[in-house]
Amino acid sequence: MEIDAAASGAVLKRERVRDAILELIEERRPGDAIPSERTLCAELGVSRPTLRAAVDELVIAGLLVREHGRGMFVAAEKITQELVSDRRAFSLPPAAGAWTSRLLEVRTLPAGARVGRKLRMSPAAQIHYVARLRLVDGSPMAIEYLHVPADLVSDLTSDELEQGDLYEHLNERHAVRVSEAVQSIEPTVVTRAEADLLDVPELSPALLFERLTTDTRGRPVEYVHSLYRGDRYRIVSRLTLGPRDQAPNSREGHHPGIPPGDFTNGDPVTLSTRGVVQDGM
Repeated sequence: MEIDAAASGAVLKRERVRDAILELIEERRPGDAIPSERTLCAELGVSRPTLRAAVDELVIAGLLVREHGRGMFVAAEKITQELVSDRRAFSLPPAAGAWTSRLLEVRTLPAGARVGRKLRMSPAAQIHYVARLRLVDGSPMAIEYLHVPADLVSDLTSDELEQGDLYEHLNERHAVRVSEAVQSIEPTVVTRAEADLLDVPELSPALLFERLTTDTRGRPVEYVHSLYRGDRYRIVSRLTLGPRDQAPNSREGHHPGIPPGDFTNGDPVTLSTRGVVQDGM
């Protein structure tokens, strides 16, 4: 195939401009301004369309924010979820930030065919359905939809769903100890209603998490699907290519996509992943 020299040159020029702006971003803190488009065009020796194409890409990626009449600013840092592999599984170190919840809806209703299959129960069996907005340091990060078998958990209070570690509540108040989760991650975009809740433009990129959690007896105890902001959240994979002399120290914190807390009394959370998206969208 013959390569279009003009198109190739334009792509490479925009990549050089993008790298130069990324360097400016890395030298600054969230909320700091970067030079104006006119200044950057002069300093980098490029046209306004070339510069804007690179800036648009960084705005969509959630690294820059445009404010009409004010200029361009470094965006807030992304919440990073790291996947660390060994020879058998992925374990999830915690991500930064204070995670809280705001309830959108709580109901007890029949599972239905699809959720019933997920939870290995009759479509007519009762489940607790919970929709909640997840926030990090007060900013909306995700919309989460939980489905919990009612026969395992007689009731879920607002306090359990909004405050603290849900899995700890299940263990301490309902004698349900979670043990394992299988989770998938794939890219998507948000609808208008989801955009309003997450405070992003309609059709913004997002990550769709789907997770099935089982307890120590192998019973499904929770089916969840969650929508995470693509501009503030990213997945990073660390691949272990050989043995290490000493295991890294564990850190406390929240595993996004999974409610805060450990699955097995301090052991790593084990997930089977498919369609993992690396380094945001």
